[in-house]
Amino acid sequence: MIIDFHTHIFPDKIARRTIEHLSGKGGIPAYSTGEVSGLLERMNEAGVDIAVTLPVVTAPHQFDSITKFACEINERYRSRLISFAGIHPACEDIKGKMRLIKELGFLGVKLHPDYQGTFIDDEGYIEIIKEAERLDLIAVTHSGVDVGFPDEEVKCTPRRILRLLERVRHPKLVLAHLGANEMVEEVLDTIAGEDLYLDTAYVLRATSKELFTKLVEKHSADKILFASDSPWSSIKGDVEILRSYGLSREVEEKIFSKNAKRLLKIQ
Repeated sequence: MIIDFHTHIFPDKIARRTIEHLSGKGGIPAYSTGEVSGLLERMNEAGVDIAVTLPVVTAPHQFDSITKFACEINERYRSRLISFAGIHPACEDIKGKMRLIKELGFLGVKLHPDYQGTFIDDEGYIEIIKEAERLDLIAVTHSGVDVGFPDEEVKCTPRRILRLLERVRHPKLVLAHLGANEMVEEVLDTIAGEDLYLDTAYVLRATSKELFTKLVEKHSADKILFASDSPWSSIKGDVEILRSYGLSREVEEKIFSKNAKRLLKIQ
């Protein structure tokens, strides 16, 4: 089994123009249309059984519409897709919204400090992550450089994660992009070994086998999740890269599915 823990989709009516806009903003190609059908095609091509989709609430007023879309995904595609909810650190009544997310059956929430214009150690994120721990919800956050914001200060760095961990420690916190996109060596020197998960979204093409192996050894293969960041990376290509590293069958199984199954409570 292969589970892709980090993908993105959009409602069909806006997917293609959203992808075109984001691709231009970040100067990166898209490997899919951003529609559900496009994601499913790429999953089938790569032999991926299940994908987690991660919506980003870029402004507090989007909470209701994005929650509705995510619910529809879970209802319609439950055998292949698991959508998390999204929440913004500036939302009113964070506790109430997190409680609603839990009541609606979501398994986790997605945070994106750069698109949400907020540093990861902000009080709003601390409250969200504390509530995620209390409610047994997974919290996934973008970490490191976002190519769409090349001239802005990085909102989630390994050093800021350390400051966050001084306030809240949630064993179901997932840092995307191996802990920090374009800052993986700093991850190795700072937060590797902490009680949190790292996903491989987007970064496998730019991470050497040597660096990846060191990170797995220091952080533990039990805390690494396979992820592509589709449509911003090729799912099939990332599967092939990970397999090319010559990891043991046990380690591969943990990264490709076993760790994700544990988090997602899949038997």
